[in-house]
Amino acid sequence: MSRTATAFAAVHQVARPTGLPSPEDFALVTGTLPPTAEGQALVENVLLSVDPYMREEMDGGWALDAPLEGRSVGRVVESRTPALAVGDLVFHRRGWRTHALVTPDEARVLPDLPGVPQSAHLGLLGGTGLSAYVGLTRVARLQPGEDLYVSAAAGGVGSAVGRIARLLGAGRLVGSAGSPAKVAHLTDRLGFDAAFDHHDGPIGDLLRAAAPEGIDVYFDNVGGSHLEGAIEVLRDHGRIAWCGAVAQYNSAEPPAAPRNLYDVVGKSLRLEGFLVRNHLAVRDELYEFLVPHLQSGRVHSDETVVDGFDRIVAAFLGMLRGDTVGKTLVRV
Repeated sequence: MSRTATAFAAVHQVARPTGLPSPEDFALVTGTLPPTAEGQALVENVLLSVDPYMREEMDGGWALDAPLEGRSVGRVVESRTPALAVGDLVFHRRGWRTHALVTPDEARVLPDLPGVPQSAHLGLLGGTGLSAYVGLTRVARLQPGEDLYVSAAAGGVGSAVGRIARLLGAGRLVGSAGSPAKVAHLTDRLGFDAAFDHHDGPIGDLLRAAAPEGIDVYFDNVGGSHLEGAIEVLRDHGRIAWCGAVAQYNSAEPPAAPRNLYDVVGKSLRLEGFLVRNHLAVRDELYEFLVPHLQSGRVHSDETVVDGFDRIVAAFLGMLRGDTVGKTLVRV
């Protein structure tokens, strides 16, 4: 048994939100963890991820008045299993808390990668980067020289798509975002050839101006009018990798767009949705592809890191409002 009790803090969801969540939908809870049992390890969390998919979970996927789920990186501080040694850096999904008890099947020991920051395991080397890589290589099958449009391009997955697409030899790279500052971030910092603020007019018109010759691939993180505009501008035999639909996560009403879905037939387009959890076998390939670029400095994680566990709700709500750029993380 554990020699001493371990105090911890956790965030519970206490209400189902309508529209954008509010701080009142959450509660900070403190307590003491039970002793570490045989076959378990005690992990002190270091970094926690907050992601758009969590908004969907709040509508019923997460139980009320219980610790929430989320991607996490932590350090093993006590162990009663040979599979997890004290000092191991591990990935697990018992997030939104300072400490967690995990079993070997709930945690993955992370490799020691000199020159690669810990945050990359929740960003470019985590589910965020894997979503981008799978969408580009397995779903859209992006080829060198092909032109690509990415919606929510300044977000975690969107920025990873931009980084990886460049490494794959993409042609013209176009992104959309929700503010002039984010548009500038895309072109000045992330290497997009063109970008636009989706508030400035119809998506199809804005995309056509940014990609006058059309696009071959659309990586969709938004859905709705963004998907409609992309269908309008895609060339014949174009492909759509549909990863998310952040435009409707906070809305109880179905989106009015896309109204041109039949053009998928007329243009012989291919539209495929995907869940990254169905492609975990690709993770080793992602590491082989990206780690050398991270170590050489050719690629950097684009991220917003919020310090302090007590700020995790603010970080989550800020991410949903579009206040952050890149992957949003909380440093415990």
